This record gives sequence, C-alpha cells and structure tokens, in this order.
Amino acid sequence: MPNGRPSSALRRRLLLLGLPAAVLAGAAAQSGADAPDRWWSPGEGRVFPATLDYANDHGTIRTLVVDGPIETKGHPFFEPIGTNGRACVTCHQPADGMSLSARTARERWDATGGKDPLFAAIDGSNCPTLPQGERASHSLLLERGLLRIERPWPVRSFNGKPVKPDFRIEVVRDPNGCNSGPGRGPEAGNISVYRRPRPVANLKYLLAVGFPFDPKQGYALPLDPDDGKPQSGNLMADNRAGNLRLQMEDAAASHLQLMGKLTPQQIDRIRDFELRIYAAQQESVQGGALDTLGAEGGPVKLRDSQPGALGSIGTPVWSEFAAWDRISPADAARLTPEQLAFRQSVARGARVFRDRTFLIFDSAGINSRMGFGNPVRNSCVFCHNMTQMGNDVAPGQVDLGTTTLPFADPWDDLPLFRVTCLGEPHPHYGRVILTYDPGFALTSGKCADVGKITLQSMRGLAARAPYFSNGLAKDLRAVVDYYERRYNIGYTEQEKQDLVNLMSVL
Repeated sequence: MPNGRPSSALRRRLLLLGLPAAVLAGAAAQSGADAPDRWWSPGEGRVFPATLDYANDHGTIRTLVVDGPIETKGHPFFEPIGTNGRACVTCHQPADGMSLSARTARERWDATGGKDPLFAAIDGSNCPTLPQGERASHSLLLERGLLRIERPWPVRSFNGKPVKPDFRIEVVRDPNGCNSGPGRGPEAGNISVYRRPRPVANLKYLLAVGFPFDPKQGYALPLDPDDGKPQSGNLMADNRAGNLRLQMEDAAASHLQLMGKLTPQQIDRIRDFELRIYAAQQESVQGGALDTLGAEGGPVKLRDSQPGALGSIGTPVWSEFAAWDRISPADAARLTPEQLAFRQSVARGARVFRDRTFLIFDSAGINSRMGFGNPVRNSCVFCHNMTQMGNDVAPGQVDLGTTTLPFADPWDDLPLFRVTCLGEPHPHYGRVILTYDPGFALTSGKCADVGKITLQSMRGLAARAPYFSNGLAKDLRAVVDYYERRYNIGYTEQEKQDLVNLMSVL
C-alpha cells in the first residue's frame, strides 16, 4: 500500500465485508490523489494534522495530536538537526505507529536506491565498514527493521560513570564485522547489538510509575536527575535512559550524529510533541470501526485516560472490547456475518489474554528475582498488565528468551556473544550464556540481567511489524507462535486466531 493507499484487493475486501459508509469513505479518501504521503522526509515542512490516518494490512491506524495541528517547519523532531540528513521522524513514522516497519524500510530503499538518510552508515547498515551501496549491507534493517546500537564496554551508566560488570563477554560470531573489526568489539571498548525502533507515541503510559520500587529487582526506583521523581524504566529496550531528555540526547548523538548537544529549547519542543501524540488502530478491515457497538478502540481512549493503572485491581486490560462479547441480536443483524465473527473473536482474544493461564518458567524478571516461583502459573496479563496500554506497570525488563539461546531462533546474521558470569551463575542459564543481545545487562553490568529486554507497548502493532526487540516475529501470528513454543502453552487454533485478531485492533 504505497503512499498510504489501500490496494485494489483491500478495497474489494472492504466492499465485500459490507463495512459502514464511514469506513468506506475513509478508504476512498485514502485512495485518492490527495492521500497523505506515507513517508515523512526530514525538513519537508508538512503540517502535522490533529488527526492523521494511514492504511495498513489490518485496517487503519490513527494518530491524534492534542491541540494540533502542528507546523513541522523548523520543529526539531522533523528537521535534520544532525549531520547525516535524518530527523527523529525518520525512524518514527506516523504510518508505522510512530515506529518503523521493515516494509517501510524496503519501500524506501526501492524508492531512493538506498540513498535515503534512513540508511546512514552509522546504524542503518549492518556495519559502517561494509560497502554502503549494496543492499546486503543493510539486510538487518530491510528484513527485520533493526538498527545497530553501539554500547560502551565496560558498562557505563547514563551519566558516563563506569560500572564494573560481574561477567566477561566474548565474541563467538561476528557476521557483520562490527564486533571484531578494527576499533570494533569489546576489546576496543564497544559492543554492537541490533534492535527495533520503539514507538514514540502514548508516552504518558510509558512514563507512568506504578510502584515506588522495582519488584523485579527488589530495590527502589532510580530518581530522575532532572526533577528528582522516580523513573518508570520503560522507555528504552535496555533502560539506558530513564527520562525523555536522556533518551533524546542519546538518540541525537548516535542516530542523528548531532555535533554538540541539543539545546534546552529543542528538548522542550520535542518533549512537548511526544507527550501530545497518541496512536492506535482505528478501523479493522474485517471488523469495521473499532469504537462502535460499545467498543472503545482507537487513540481517543488513550488520550483521555489516566496512565499507570494496574488491570488486575482496576479496569481489566483490553476491556475496551468487552462490549463485543455481548452484541445484541438487533446489533448483530446490522453486521455482516464476517464482521460479527471477527468482533466476537476480538472479545474472546481479550479474555484469552487475561484468563488463559500457562506455566512461565526460566524467565528472569518473572521467576527471578521476584519470588513468584519457577515455574509460576499465570497469563499474558501477568506482565502486560497496564490498563489501556498492555505494557508493564513495573519497570519492564524481562527475559523471554527472544535474544538468548536455547530459546531464540538460530539466526546466523546476528552477532553471537558468550557471557561468562564471574560471580553467581545466572539463575536460569548457568555460568555460561550464549546471546545475540545481552540487553539490560549492558546497562546494569549484572550477569543476572543478560537477555532482559524492556517490554514493548502493544498499541499500533498492526502498523509496525516485525515484533520483539530483534524482529524475531515477522507478523502477529509469529508472536503467538513464539510464546506457544517458548512456554508450551497448548493454545488451540481458535485461541491463537483470537489473540492475533485482538492484537490487530490495538
């Protein structure tokens, strides 16, 4: 669907499903000549409207800007303030839920012959030392949406102070040369890992603090160096930046290659924009509008709700779709059979997400150090527990095995590290660990944190495949399949489809 326009096949599906006139009108508008361009280039000066819709395979994602529209000309989120031609918007595209899909990266490569600033050598290629004009040198971004992240070694805290790690790290395999070439790798003082861009939307939920301490680690939350308040720990994959200022400075220096520092005025303007933007799926190809017949899908609910609520003691997670569990015969008669079946499936998926329990085992941040036991029986909502959002109310660093053997897929195009614990062995992997990405351990310096990654927010999933920090799951079904094989859950085929349908409307 280039340029935000649904394909002819999608338009036929809309008609065949008998969707409401408003949905059809929206699809027609998207397919017209005045459809908004999917790709936002740095410095183009486009006005960001108060409401912005883009089509995707599952329907339409909507982005709302509180008190919008916003003039992007001169705005530091949209201008190429660094040296490589990128802006923040380069990797945080509205059509992709303010993240970046692998499909969009491929479309951009094809449209520009690989010349877009997105493919800057610093992190848009597998390694800056590779031939930058060759597609293969950017395969991780093009195939799995991964950017290269370079971390210091030994570990340094956010303020630059050294942290003495309690583990040794060695490079077992380095297919891209960024962990063993000249000036590269642990012996040269750096480690390269590859991760998905995290969405810049709905941030009030990611910044919300649910507990005064970190129950996963058993100690008080770190305090924000700017305002002295506890930090949520949910902003970045490895929790290396606890507030928006630190995250912006990290991104500007690395991804934008900014010479110097962001000014206080630039930081304030970027923060203001990021805290005003909300994104969620608004319409479903199969189910129609997601805020009808009592459902509360879409970004309006996110905009108007308070963050940080724990679903187990308040409004249940994904209760936005509870009304679709009780569609009256009169309302059902106004829907096509396909629409009715899909909406009922979404409601069932929410119940499966909350109520279908299974044994969670050998997962740091869940089974250790929290003290719930190993294994512990619970459901998806055990970790994805924040009402309206599905991220973790507590700091969300958890090891699901997505980056660490034997649970991770055996990929040969990612670096492989051998981590050896120097003190206590890892509570689940033992003394020696093989991992593609040590995750939170590159921030904490603790062997017990190897493989821990901050849980992703779950809104706008339909727009930003692939999933997990390293792009392990190519689509929503692959997310369910990973959990199925990781924890031997025993989902039925119907439960799997219900979960996919639920995730497609978030």
